[in-house]
Amino acid sequence: MVLLAAIALSSFVFTADPQGDLAISSLKVVSSNARRYPNKKQDLAFVHFNITADLTPLFHWNTKQLFLYLEAEYTNAKGTKNEVVIWDRIVRRKEDAFIKFAGKNKYMFRDVSSSFKNVPPAHYSLKYNVMPYVGVLTYGEAVRTTEPIAFPPSQSRL
Repeated sequence: MVLLAAIALSSFVFTADPQGDLAISSLKVVSSNARRYPNKKQDLAFVHFNITADLTPLFHWNTKQLFLYLEAEYTNAKGTKNEVVIWDRIVRRKEDAFIKFAGKNKYMFRDVSSSFKNVPPAHYSLKYNVMPYVGVLTYGEAVRTTEPIAFPPSQSRL
């Protein structure tokens, strides 16, 4: 038991500073019917992004895997702060920890109010959870967009 505690505490000795770049290449907002509510129109956001990140410093002898996620942070028209996960990935090996990915949101991105009208621009950030073999999860942010990205007016079609 003492050995496990020593292993868990020694993980805090390792400090890592992952580096990267995050670019939002396009953002479209489309007014559509969602599957869950087929009779209700709502705005859906489609985000295309490019991620380049070196997460190898996060791997050490007690790292089992990393959970990466791209998060959109914005305040809606009613003043409620939202943090929405739009993409994620699990990295299990240090050899796979250099991420170079261009893609789009994996999960539906919509606001609870059903509209992105009058919503201030959103910041996007690549965050991670380090899952150890022994010990507590550690959270961090690898990269963030330098400027907030505005939501465009809603279109009726893609």
